[in-house]
Amino acid sequence: MLQDRAKQAEYELEQRDRNFVGYHLIVAIAALAVGSTFGPLQALEHAGIDLYPQMEWLLQSGQGAYYQGLTIHGVLNALVWTTFFITGFLTLTLIKGLGRRLRYPVINWVGFLTMVVGLVITAIPLLAGNATVLFTFYPPMQPSSLFYIGLTLVVVGSWIEGLGFYLTYYQWRQENPDTRTPFIAFASLITMVLWQIATIGVAAEILGMLLPASLGWTSGMDPQLARTLFWFTGHPLVYFWLLPAYLSWYAMLPKQVDGKMFSDQLARLAFWLFLLLSVPLGFHHQFVDPGIPNGWKYIHFALTYAVAIPSFMTLFTVVASLEYGAVKRGGSGLFRWMLALPWTKPSVVAQLLAGLLFIFGGIGGIMNASYNVNLALHNTAWVPGHFHLTVASAVTMTFFGISYWLVPYIVGKPLWAPKLALASSWIYFVGMLVFSNAMHTVGLLGAPRRVPLGLAPYVPSEWSGHLWRVGIGGTIMYVGLMLYVVVVLVTALRRKKFAEGEGVEIPVAESRRDVQATPLWLDRWVPWLTATAILVLLAYGPQLYEQLTNAQLNSPSFPP
Repeated sequence: MLQDRAKQAEYELEQRDRNFVGYHLIVAIAALAVGSTFGPLQALEHAGIDLYPQMEWLLQSGQGAYYQGLTIHGVLNALVWTTFFITGFLTLTLIKGLGRRLRYPVINWVGFLTMVVGLVITAIPLLAGNATVLFTFYPPMQPSSLFYIGLTLVVVGSWIEGLGFYLTYYQWRQENPDTRTPFIAFASLITMVLWQIATIGVAAEILGMLLPASLGWTSGMDPQLARTLFWFTGHPLVYFWLLPAYLSWYAMLPKQVDGKMFSDQLARLAFWLFLLLSVPLGFHHQFVDPGIPNGWKYIHFALTYAVAIPSFMTLFTVVASLEYGAVKRGGSGLFRWMLALPWTKPSVVAQLLAGLLFIFGGIGGIMNASYNVNLALHNTAWVPGHFHLTVASAVTMTFFGISYWLVPYIVGKPLWAPKLALASSWIYFVGMLVFSNAMHTVGLLGAPRRVPLGLAPYVPSEWSGHLWRVGIGGTIMYVGLMLYVVVVLVTALRRKKFAEGEGVEIPVAESRRDVQATPLWLDRWVPWLTATAILVLLAYGPQLYEQLTNAQLNSPSFPP
């Protein structure tokens, strides 16, 4: 009797953790569904089909509707969908990796609720048309102060959840001083540390400059300083999005293809290098900005190329893990082994297609990092084409794949319509190929970004066919995405549950070598955090000091 009660109590505690993760997913997927609705509106607008007048019940009129819709799309998809999904997913991988519940669940609940309150506050000016500043919110454009307050609370809430992670890990480490940190917990912690270091920049920008100006406490802003602080956060933000996808590719996808993790050591080294190198490279987003010495731009140019090293390590290790599983399944040949992968599993296919798209995104990223090439590409449609191959492909499609096992795990119900889930990934993949290729091409032809090209009087005829492809590709993507939303929604709401003895296990692959054989220096935090802090200070310190001491808060702000 006592044993049964203990099992029941343990089950209830586990279910509370699942529910907590599920609440993150509810907010994330709702944000994705709403934010993505504006995607085809923008894509079709480029093709000359303006549907915004039909949205005047919700949006501003005229060109203001385009920028309001673009802002909602960017904030909900690039910030809200990602942050809530990642925080929930990392909660699960930390718990699973360490084999324990959160040390202080109330801390993580406070963090989650803070994020939700921040989202609601941010939504007020977005929907009211008082924050049409895009997701980069460059000054001296000035939205409602509620926009800044809400975004700040979302970030602070994620910091609080990160504190809950660290306290949980500290307790585990006290009890297991000589045990290597399980990789999925290790990767979760590095992702959160990276996020908290990276967001120092945007926190300083908002709290030190933008929010005081919006409240009337200061007379103006310094746009150059604001851009520098924003891009301190802006590019490492990409790795906050990517590292959870890498976590799945490294440690979960191999299990799903009947393989093993090729190298625990190489995976850890790659994650450390991402932490070390992802922050001090923001100036490559400011190659065209005046006021920043060329020497500093070249330093960040070199560091940007350096971060390609762990990316190539990831490509090698993940492909090796997949090949190991495919060979076990009977695959052979230089490339034919890929046919032996389980192409009928929705979760696997979504992640494989995400990886294929990211190869193109990575190539484009290297081109963006080149100083000379960047001068030609910087403010063109090439950049959102590249951006959609990273956060909207590698990240979002991997999150699709994770959802196809994670939602059934949380709700205890089998995935509804697996073939429809499979179709959603292929449809989205085809749409992204069309859309991103068109955006890259029209960018090379000189089309500017952040512009409603369908309304522009200067569009040459050579752009027209490519802009039509933008509209077609964006619409196809939306169909695939909404199929994903329908599949996970019906899965959660349907009555059918797993039969007794059935269910979904969290897929965690074994390493080919004993994890305890991993060198100790790959499981020590102080040296790597110290090196990260030093490199950030060297790459940003002198230039930030120069900009801060010469800051001129005299650029008058204006509502766009």
